[in-house]
Amino acid sequence: MPRLFVSVDLPDRLADAFAAVQEPLRDVESLRFTDPEQAHCTLTFLGDTDEARVGDVAGVLEAAVADADASAFELEVGGVGVFPSTDYISVIWVGVRDGHGATELTRIAEAVERETVALGFDEADHEFTPHFTLARMDDARGKGRVLEYLNEDPTVGRFEVDEIRLTESTLTTDGPEYETRARVPL
Repeated sequence: MPRLFVSVDLPDRLADAFAAVQEPLRDVESLRFTDPEQAHCTLTFLGDTDEARVGDVAGVLEAAVADADASAFELEVGGVGVFPSTDYISVIWVGVRDGHGATELTRIAEAVERETVALGFDEADHEFTPHFTLARMDDARGKGRVLEYLNEDPTVGRFEVDEIRLTESTLTTDGPEYETRARVPL
């Protein structure tokens, strides 16, 4: 059964800038870094999905884009934060700057959520926060360095969002491998 999520992918041309934002944290032992060439903003995570339903999911993504009245827009990726909180850090992320695509991305994510829930998928258990995961933190070693880094305001760059993707994630010992199953233009 494919493990699916819906995403906006960071373009390859910004992979080096994404890696540069990760660089100040590279020597923190407890961090597992996202491959810059696989960086993406997850709009919704669907999980294990019957292969027979993949076409239905792609169809509701088209409906979501129409419902959101979405068209291509500019997105600026920058600023850093953590999930779930500074007391307990499991994810370090770079965000989407307010006024630079955050509203549009949130509107699309909400429409995708409505359509996929109507199709029978679980509703997200948290509010959507547009972000691209920089790293996952396995334990508290280096937490002080991460907290200091939150005072920084790095910028990855800008790009035009002109599609959303239905992505399959295969977990391997070397990390996740992604395959685009459907593209829905904005």
